[in-house]
Amino acid sequence: MNIKIYNSLTNQIEDFHPVKPQEISIYVCGPTVYNDIHIGNARPVVFFDTVARFFKYLGYNVRMVSNFTDIDDKIIMRAKELGISETEVAKHYIDEFLRINNLLGAEPLLARPRVTEYMEAIINYIKVMLDKGVAYQSGTDVYFRISSVPDYGLLSNQKMEDLEVGSRIEVDSAKEDPRDFVLWKQTDEGIMWDSPFGKGRPGWHTECVVMIDSIFQGEIDIHGGGNDLKFPHHENEIAQALAVSNHTIAKYWVHNARIDLSGEKMSKSLGNVVWAKDVLQKYSGNVVRLMILNNHYRQTILFKEELLDRSVVEFDKIERSFLSLYRTLELNDAFEDAGVHPLMNEFLDYMADDFSTPNAITVLFQLIKEINIAIRSQESYYKLNQFFAAFQGMLYILGLHVDVIPLSDTDKSLVRAWQGAREMKDFQQADLLRAEIAKRGIKLS
Repeated sequence: MNIKIYNSLTNQIEDFHPVKPQEISIYVCGPTVYNDIHIGNARPVVFFDTVARFFKYLGYNVRMVSNFTDIDDKIIMRAKELGISETEVAKHYIDEFLRINNLLGAEPLLARPRVTEYMEAIINYIKVMLDKGVAYQSGTDVYFRISSVPDYGLLSNQKMEDLEVGSRIEVDSAKEDPRDFVLWKQTDEGIMWDSPFGKGRPGWHTECVVMIDSIFQGEIDIHGGGNDLKFPHHENEIAQALAVSNHTIAKYWVHNARIDLSGEKMSKSLGNVVWAKDVLQKYSGNVVRLMILNNHYRQTILFKEELLDRSVVEFDKIERSFLSLYRTLELNDAFEDAGVHPLMNEFLDYMADDFSTPNAITVLFQLIKEINIAIRSQESYYKLNQFFAAFQGMLYILGLHVDVIPLSDTDKSLVRAWQGAREMKDFQQADLLRAEIAKRGIKLS
């Protein structure tokens, strides 16, 4: 299958060719765990989980990693506010993040590394940069020398002379160049580590590149994250990897757009957020996933609760159709291996076209329409099984889950008796049997 991906590094659609045959390596920047995540933070969770599922369905061995930044100034501030340690703050919000992931139906990853677990590797990586002359020590802090990377600005398409000092770049008189960024900084509060450069902790931009290097030990296929991470975070990751390993970390850089509220970027610091936990108290993970995937990942979503309400209706239609098909096959003991309906190929083609989930979902509803017609017209069980295989595949890739409790032999006999009474137009008996079916909590569609 010819898979095409929009590569943020080249700003164009490219044919996808993995680094290793039949294996896909993916790294997605995870949260800094000082607060709950908002609905915008849930978008990369859902999207990249869907990407991984797609590759798994195609038979690839997917090695996906996403980190936790568990030491940061924001975590220290939060710990002070709550009167607890940074470790306790980080653990609480990591546990909460994982709970949200489970509610969203995200599959387990190869690893979820924490920065504090990679301190020795981070210190060694900084040593290498110092030895190569791409970093320098000023006092007790260590900085990356941006001038050592001629291609700096590849990802964000920013020229060196155009970079604004004082906006996204820290102003520090200790730097050789205001655009240089910190690799190690001295600190007198919070958790700190001994190093050859002094007691302190690493800069944010070094953490991810070191964890990727430690886990994958070479160039990976996809590095993902939100658009807002392109500069300076991802740009600075690339700069370090170019200086140390002479590659851009990943062959393909994939960035999802934001979920905005009232036309503005969600911001925890400004309080302009809709918390994911609040949304998931009211709506199921299936509904939230459907809302997110109904929009192409590179398009901004303007959040409105109406989008979720619409997804409620859509998922109800999905659920009823799946149950109806499942029960039809189950009650007739007709499950068999019949291959997959051709609509599955159309679904996969859209997924292979830069992960076009909105178009893929349109195919899903086309499948549902044909299934409903097929059941009414009593199509062959062979054909129904093809529909069923395609339905299962589409739901798996989209991460949508329909709970189906198989019927016991007693339940099957009851439902068959009800169907027989309806066919015989014995409506009184049919009503009695239907009431018993409802009493048992049996869902037919």
